[in-house]
Amino acid sequence: MSYAVLSVSPSVLGFAGHATHFVLLPVLGGILLLCKSTDRQAVGKLFASGLLFGIGLLMKQPAIFFAFFGTIYLVCSNLHRRVRAKKLLLSGLTFGAGVILPLGITCLLFWKIGVFERFWFWTIDYARQYGGLVPFSQAEQLLAYSTKEVILATWPIWMLTAIGIVSGLWAQRTRITTIFLVGFLFFSALAICPGFYFRLHYFVLLLPAVSLLAGVGIGRLSDLVANRGTLIRFLSILILGAALAWPIITERRFFFELSPTNASRMIYPESPFVESIRIGEYLREHTTRGDTIAVLGSEPQIYFYSNRHSATGYIYTYGLMEAQKYATQMQQEMIHEIERTRPKFLIFVVMPDSWLQRPESKPLIFTWANEYTAQNYAVVGFVNMLAPDRTDYYFGSDTTSLCYAHFRQVTKQIRMTK
Repeated sequence: MSYAVLSVSPSVLGFAGHATHFVLLPVLGGILLLCKSTDRQAVGKLFASGLLFGIGLLMKQPAIFFAFFGTIYLVCSNLHRRVRAKKLLLSGLTFGAGVILPLGITCLLFWKIGVFERFWFWTIDYARQYGGLVPFSQAEQLLAYSTKEVILATWPIWMLTAIGIVSGLWAQRTRITTIFLVGFLFFSALAICPGFYFRLHYFVLLLPAVSLLAGVGIGRLSDLVANRGTLIRFLSILILGAALAWPIITERRFFFELSPTNASRMIYPESPFVESIRIGEYLREHTTRGDTIAVLGSEPQIYFYSNRHSATGYIYTYGLMEAQKYATQMQQEMIHEIERTRPKFLIFVVMPDSWLQRPESKPLIFTWANEYTAQNYAVVGFVNMLAPDRTDYYFGSDTTSLCYAHFRQVTKQIRMTK
């Protein structure tokens, strides 16, 4: 129950579909199998466990820390049972083979279809650049901010987690289990550290360990009042109920009062998620299934709502603005792909949050976009986000309306050309 409440909290963007969210399902399955790999069928379970950890790694690279946790647990549990060195080695190789297999198959498939070089670029070369953009000097500040945001929203459950760690380690009956869970929490924390970004949805990786330790805390509180009066024995249940109710009550406006549209605007006031629905409908009505479109900006939902393919592989443009050595190359590639494909519609998102432009960002793609659209496309629409609750739409060939929309003083605008 703690995990259910934590995982839907807006404080960790639990309602969204980030890649981070998809790490946990296979990883938790891998941990469960690993804990059950002490019987005669240990080899099969070990391999399946490693396979699940490997699938988690395919979802996102930081999942490697969960594989490290599984490896350490496997070694420690075998040493504790005084397993012979030969069997320990076999167990490690079996588990490791499972971890490596999904990645190995993926690499082989990409090599087979001739795109391994691109795969390597995005997962290794660019990832190395991306992971080094935030200096260590800023890490503490970013961690403190995000941790505060995450914990304040659900602090009663985190308090139970702290109680679970202390009391679980103190009591001999729960010490072994608590050590395992603290280790799980430690490696979960390591998984949110690469790059030092500490974005709110990264903290989703902590929630299983936090929830289980909160369960230990409630269990220890129940043990303390087990021999007391009837009313006191229900104290632990009341504490748990209050801890679970607090986040729901404090976020009741998001959960129960706002429409999906207004909830989206509350969480993402600077992003055109709501506006993308109407843009997608317009594009779908004015294109065929064989047509392509291109979005200059980080709004891939427009492709989804329009049900049209992208003319470029760059459906996010944050990387093009980063202070990393591939930024100019990436801008040139996006330009080349669009010019080669000649999409029917070119949508230019003029919004800070869709680019995250920095002082050191190269303006090549902006200069090109203005010149290219002026020479090859005609403006057919503007979407002006004037306020969180007001957006003006201008579609069609009404020149007067389009000119009015163009010259309005707005900082968030989507320009549609055909």
